[in-house]
Amino acid sequence: MPVFNQSRSNIIRLIFGGMFLVIFAQLFNLQIISDKYKKMAQENALFPKRVYPSRGIIYDRHEKAILNNTIMYDLMVTPSQVKNIDTNFFCQLMEIDTAEFRSRIIDAKYKNGPFRPTIFEDLLQPELYAKLEENIWRFPGFNLQERPVRIYPFNAAAHIMGYVGEVDSTIMRRFNYGYQLGDYVGRSGLEQSYEKQLMGQRGIEFWIKDNKNRLVGHYADRTLDTPAIAGRNLRTYLDIGLQQLAEKLLANKVGAIVAIEPKTGGILAMASGPDYDPNSLTGPDKQTNYGKLALNVSGPLLNRAIKGQYQPGSTYKPIGALIALDEGLITANSGYDCHGVYLACNHPVKCEHNDAGHAANLRLAIAHSCNSFFCNVFRLAVDNPQYHNQRTGLMKWKEYINAFGLGHRIGIDLPSEDGGNVPDTASYDREYRRSWNSCTMVTLGIGQDKILNTPLQMANSMCLIANKGYFYTPHFVEKIDGQSEDDTVLNKYKVKHEVLTHIPDNLYEVVATGMQDVVESGTARAAKVPGINICAKTGTAETYRMISGRRVKLKNNSIFVCFAPRENPKIAIAIVVENAGFGATWAAPMGSFLVEKYLTDSIRSDRMKDVERIAATNLLPNWIIVEQYYQDSLRAAAWAKQTGDSTRWTKYKDPAFRINMRDTLHLNKKILPPILSNSPADKPKEIDIETDSTNN
Repeated sequence: MPVFNQSRSNIIRLIFGGMFLVIFAQLFNLQIISDKYKKMAQENALFPKRVYPSRGIIYDRHEKAILNNTIMYDLMVTPSQVKNIDTNFFCQLMEIDTAEFRSRIIDAKYKNGPFRPTIFEDLLQPELYAKLEENIWRFPGFNLQERPVRIYPFNAAAHIMGYVGEVDSTIMRRFNYGYQLGDYVGRSGLEQSYEKQLMGQRGIEFWIKDNKNRLVGHYADRTLDTPAIAGRNLRTYLDIGLQQLAEKLLANKVGAIVAIEPKTGGILAMASGPDYDPNSLTGPDKQTNYGKLALNVSGPLLNRAIKGQYQPGSTYKPIGALIALDEGLITANSGYDCHGVYLACNHPVKCEHNDAGHAANLRLAIAHSCNSFFCNVFRLAVDNPQYHNQRTGLMKWKEYINAFGLGHRIGIDLPSEDGGNVPDTASYDREYRRSWNSCTMVTLGIGQDKILNTPLQMANSMCLIANKGYFYTPHFVEKIDGQSEDDTVLNKYKVKHEVLTHIPDNLYEVVATGMQDVVESGTARAAKVPGINICAKTGTAETYRMISGRRVKLKNNSIFVCFAPRENPKIAIAIVVENAGFGATWAAPMGSFLVEKYLTDSIRSDRMKDVERIAATNLLPNWIIVEQYYQDSLRAAAWAKQTGDSTRWTKYKDPAFRINMRDTLHLNKKILPPILSNSPADKPKEIDIETDSTNN
């Protein structure tokens, strides 16, 4: 063979040999070293399925589950795996169009990346779930994911329990609990406050898929699975029967009720009206329902028990009496010669009583709620000569008020508590240019002027009087299942705050005697319950509201506070019913029903007709209808301007509709919102929609 041919033959052999070595090396790499194709095979044959844990259950004091779990399903999508599916058939099942389908896929990629499962549609309706379960194998990249969902067996305590929703990027950055998109998190109420305890720990299961994308069994006998760990249960002080009664009494009313166990600070009931069905924020229609609630001007999502700020009116008077007694400014025998009006300042303050001797001593002054007596008591505190000037006297008064838990957040185990307001020298300096005296704010002595309290604060101040100077921070949760020594979340609620124990017990007894007389012979005789000594105080406070840009005087707020029984207080209550009128007419009997229900576990049959009467009475003020109409009209106008669609706006322009609305509300021209009025210039700056005489 020629040398040239031999050389070419060797080159060919070397080429084939090199190719063989490359192939051998690649095979070795693929089969021994690299796991790329193993992963691809697993992706085709295995499906890692998240397992969401059941959130902890919340129980009342009688071991009844107020909040529990049920199972619904989310439709999840992994965008990178969505290939060769019948999009038209899928959209037909989902009742969406192809543009919506593409938009959701793009959103899923943006939110969680193309390789992670993301919610395509959550909490499927049962009919839709049934259709998808039968056809899911047709849609690679989609799977059905079990989701524990909250249910409320008693349909109560919505503001207390709160609701859950999907986490967003803000929550994921703020908390280091290992959240992923698609996880649910507490958004309000106890769900938010005790999120770490309730959330549990997510698990994962590996499933085998067949060639039609159907899940046919667990992989490797579950040896690679990580089980989900359920959240921890909460045991609360709530009495669900008392809670349901409180919510029933507040039906078709604006206001709040708080009931506390004085010896522990445990909250027995907390209601806010208007409220909402808590189950409406758990199912597939939760977003739609939330939108309706958020646009409702009556504020059903607002927990007025901790966020409503009200002038306490005459319910403040027992506190004012204790301050003056402790300062030595009055005694139990101190009286005031009141003839129906307080005239010691340049602006008279009306008193409901003008009969002689109704404020002959402190006990009578509390029982008959004499405004003149307590205006004078307040001035004595501010003008106290031992402080040498009124500025120091006012700040000392404020120090007492703050010690009663007013004017600052108490620290309840719910988010978003408001602190109310107790004015100081700075607030009056700004308004009166440092030229003021005790007459300037004399109505602070009857719970008006700049003082604002939440119903929670009012109830807690009753605990202080019932306990003779101490309180525990009001809270719902008594204990948490599986609690260890390292759990400190409840420790702050076990601290006894002895803020006013320096006031002698006999002075508390003086005030308690007057408060018992309020029920026995005074302004709250409607709250009397045979066999139970109730210490109470009614209150009625004037109220104004900005409506359609105008300051409007409404009916007075009806207020009631109490504790019972006097000998061994087991319950303290505060009730506010907005724009309802007299405290004795509405709030006082409501309080007595709650006392009787809690202490005797029932309400006498002869009183049940009054329970039903109050529950059936609609006291929703007209401003809600007016303001709702006004806000809806503004949104309709904005929508018409934005989209050119004036369908919704047309009815608000129709004169016949405006006249019908006016007649329905029994309103005259002066109190219509701008959209109903033909001559805005006729409207005064301050309008009296609903009036009522002041009653303490």
